[in-house]
Amino acid sequence: MPVRNGTFATLRSVIRTEIRDHVAEVVIDNPPVNALPVAGWYQLADAIRSLGRDPEVRALIVAANPEIKGYQAGVDIKELAADPTNASLIGVNRGCWETFAAVYDCEVPVIAAVHGYCLGGGVGIAGNADIIVASDDATFGLPEVDRGALGVATHLARLVPIHKMRAMYFTSSMITSQQLHEWGTVEKVVPRAELMDAAREIGQVIAGKSPLVIRRAKESINGIDPVDVKKSYRYEQGFTYELNLWGDSDELREAFVEKRDANLRGGELLGGEGSAS
Repeated sequence: MPVRNGTFATLRSVIRTEIRDHVAEVVIDNPPVNALPVAGWYQLADAIRSLGRDPEVRALIVAANPEIKGYQAGVDIKELAADPTNASLIGVNRGCWETFAAVYDCEVPVIAAVHGYCLGGGVGIAGNADIIVASDDATFGLPEVDRGALGVATHLARLVPIHKMRAMYFTSSMITSQQLHEWGTVEKVVPRAELMDAAREIGQVIAGKSPLVIRRAKESINGIDPVDVKKSYRYEQGFTYELNLWGDSDELREAFVEKRDANLRGGELLGGEGSAS
């Protein structure tokens, strides 16, 4: 549980939490790249849910240890590659869903404070947040197709126009915080050293308003969203399971861990799509 008055609590050294003047801070801290294993995703989801239910909390910031190069690099590919069963794959897919849902459903507004690279699951966190502030070195992208996993296009579509989302998804290309600021997706772009101050400033503005009104406002805004992000993300995840059964996902993950080109089968399977044997 979080400790007040400036003292951090640690959840197995992966997620740190703090409450400052009614604004909760959840810090992802898993060197070297801030990718999260299965347990880490559940810890993050639990921390966000617990803080959102705390009546003393009026806004919540999801940030990352600034000493780590990036905000969040998605799932721990090495954990998946080392598991000969599907247990880790199932666990991490469920854990990501739980985290993104926790951000989206959080009873108070969530501010994502993003620095450096924001990849895969990081985009899922930011895309579900209510407000995004970013450092001037922040970049966002989904390398999912290069890793044999699908998902988070749902959340990227909340950050960029639909055709830009498709182009980024198919090419694994990146976009800068400045570009997102021009589109109104990112609220502020600041130097990395000023990132948490910028997030806290917004958090304090929200904390100064009626807690009851803010919580009902969050609930009402979620209720008018045109897309059910939880269902659409779960739909995307189903294709990851299919790709894993074909085997290409395993090869892409192993190639990434071993830092080599993947040995893929090309289009030899495509002719059998939709047929039963």
